[in-house]
Amino acid sequence: MAEATYAGTRRGDWRNTQAGELLSEFLGTLVLIAFGTGVVAMAVAGLPQSGRGDGTISNGDWLLITFGWGMAVIMGVYVAGGISGAHINPAVTIALALRRGFAWSKVPGYIAAQVVGAFVGAAIVFLNYKDAIDAAENAAGVGNKDASTVGIFVTGPAQYFTDYWGPIVSEITGTALLIIIVFAVIDTMNIPPKGNLGAIVIGFGVMAIGMSFGANSGYAINPARDFGPRLFAWMAGWGDSALPGVQGNLDAYWWVPIVAPIIGAVIGAFIYDFLINDVLKARHKPADPDLVQRGEVAEDEL
Repeated sequence: MAEATYAGTRRGDWRNTQAGELLSEFLGTLVLIAFGTGVVAMAVAGLPQSGRGDGTISNGDWLLITFGWGMAVIMGVYVAGGISGAHINPAVTIALALRRGFAWSKVPGYIAAQVVGAFVGAAIVFLNYKDAIDAAENAAGVGNKDASTVGIFVTGPAQYFTDYWGPIVSEITGTALLIIIVFAVIDTMNIPPKGNLGAIVIGFGVMAIGMSFGANSGYAINPARDFGPRLFAWMAGWGDSALPGVQGNLDAYWWVPIVAPIIGAVIGAFIYDFLINDVLKARHKPADPDLVQRGEVAEDEL
């Protein structure tokens, strides 16, 4: 199949190939992780060691973190949405391929771009907060690259879990809810947000997931979000606490934020289609006539 051409580009220009989409996913995911892990670094190390706070971490910081991650999703979607659709999450990519006709041939490239973007985003956060992380570890009387600070970059199980099932259920639940929200936002037969507000709705959805289900497993709900920074943390010296993921009471946690979100994405996609999309189709609900699509971004028609 010949490559599509876009206004202002030459046929055969690399920008007019899948490479442009992959770079979009790379940058969108980089922005997501830079803001997301950045807000965790701010709460865990930056503010407590800067002299600008009271030097402690409180439960109220969870609101800072969930709000920061919601904003991170919004920024990432706005950066990449017009080109690649801003999946910025392998679970979303797989769900769209499974139920929304996204080409399976593009899935490996999208996932690779997302993981690399997440890795680079984590590296940027480390570059900015290295001194704060060292100061936090020294203040706690632990060695450099201690397991207490690996949570800046990776998700992990709550201390009350003694096996993998609890975190797995939590990640499946959170990701299923995320996919239901995403599918509702892009469903033109439902009540899709207009004026390019879809990213904001999804960002608030991620905030809600974090506030309601985040404590159990850190709500990765995105394999790239965890694995890219986890790989960076391992290379930066966090060792076993990053890979294989000796966290809490578990000895090899790394696979949970990869496998469970994918399962959750599949479940969420089928639930939304069976309970909502198929019902809309059965009722012959027309697509919103005031909506047009550019990439995956909804816009008001002028």
